[in-house]
Amino acid sequence: SVHFIDVGQGDSILIQAGDENMLIDAGTNESGSVVTQYLTDLGISHLDWVIGTHPHEDHIGGLDDVILSTDVDRVMMPPKEHTTQTFEDVLDAVEAKNLPITLPETGDTYPLGDGRFTVLGPVADYGDDLNNWSIVLRLDYGDTSFLFTGDAESTAESDILNSGLSVDADVLKVGHHGSDTSTSQDFLDAVSPDFAVISAGKGNDYGHPHQATLNKLLA
Repeated sequence: SVHFIDVGQGDSILIQAGDENMLIDAGTNESGSVVTQYLTDLGISHLDWVIGTHPHEDHIGGLDDVILSTDVDRVMMPPKEHTTQTFEDVLDAVEAKNLPITLPETGDTYPLGDGRFTVLGPVADYGDDLNNWSIVLRLDYGDTSFLFTGDAESTAESDILNSGLSVDADVLKVGHHGSDTSTSQDFLDAVSPDFAVISAGKGNDYGHPHQATLNKLLA
C-alpha cells in the first residue's frame, strides 16, 4: 500500500510492503501531528525507513515529531546541510534516538518487505540548489513500480536519465508539487506513468500545480 498523506502544501508518503514500512517526508512543521496521528490510526508504531528527501521545511518539517514518537530503524537523507531550525530539529531527533543516517548512493538497492527500492538520485553535487538534492527512489513490488521524486527539478531529472538507471514506473509522484521547473518532457516520456500524483495545498501561493505540467500529464 502506498499512502499519499494530505499535508497541504508539502509531501508525505507512507509505504507498507509486507510487514515493513517506509515514510518519505512528513510535510511542514505543523504537519508533524497529522502524520503521527495517521500512523497511529493505521496501528503503525515501527518504521523501517524514514526518508528526508531534502532539507526544505515542507518536506522534513514534521520528521522530528515522527522520529521521536515512532520506533525507527534507519534514516536516509542527502549529504546536504541547511541552516534552519527545522533542519536542526530533525538532526536533534535523529541524535536523540541514536539513529544511523544512510547516505543515498545512486544505484543502491534495498529490500522493503517483499519489494525493493533503488536510489536514483541525487546524482551530482547541486551546490545550494536544495530541490535538486532530492532523494529520488524507484519502488518495485511485483510487477508494479512507483517513482518518488521529492522536489527534483529538470537538471536532476536529466542527470538521472543520463545515469542509465531505469525510471520507468506505473505511478509517478510528480516532482516539486507540479511546478513547471520539474517534469521535463524527456523525463516524463522515460517514466511513462499510468498514474501521476501531485501533492499540493489548495490555493497555495505558488500556483502549484502549474498548468504547463498538467498539460504534459494530460497529453
